[in-house]
Amino acid sequence: MDIPNVLTLPDGRLRQIATQVETFDKPLQEKSRLLDAAMRNGPGGVGIAAPQLGLMQRMLVVDCTLAQRPCRNHGLLMMVNPEIIDRSEATVLGREGCLSVPEWVGMVPRARSIEVRFQQASGEFRELKSSGFEARVIQHEIDHLDGVLFIDRVVSTGDLVRRMAKS
Repeated sequence: MDIPNVLTLPDGRLRQIATQVETFDKPLQEKSRLLDAAMRNGPGGVGIAAPQLGLMQRMLVVDCTLAQRPCRNHGLLMMVNPEIIDRSEATVLGREGCLSVPEWVGMVPRARSIEVRFQQASGEFRELKSSGFEARVIQHEIDHLDGVLFIDRVVSTGDLVRRMAKS
């Protein structure tokens, strides 16, 4: 499987709104596997949304078991047409980074807990409650489906800093 490069700023496709998925077929399942492979291929990636690969459909993959620090989570989640149906009050939980905005991190307010409704690649509906780091990652990836990047939500420009290169 050829893994496409992750789009980075200033690519205009990152600002487009992705379209609803209506057909649940083998090509959609292949796209889910491609998203998973691209996420795992990226440095420190724990989530990726289809628009980051130039696929303008409402689908994303999250797997917080790939995080540097262990976190409580649901494991590998492939979400199609996800929507947040309930959320706690937003608070600044920590720095965020993004495969599409390499070398930058910033403090972003996010809900500490969310409830999300989505479809699986089979078309089956599912709802789940998520909190902490996983909830933050899901919110970050859903933003990508709406053409929003984490830098649009940074608390202040002073909170946007260059990530230190690992030696």
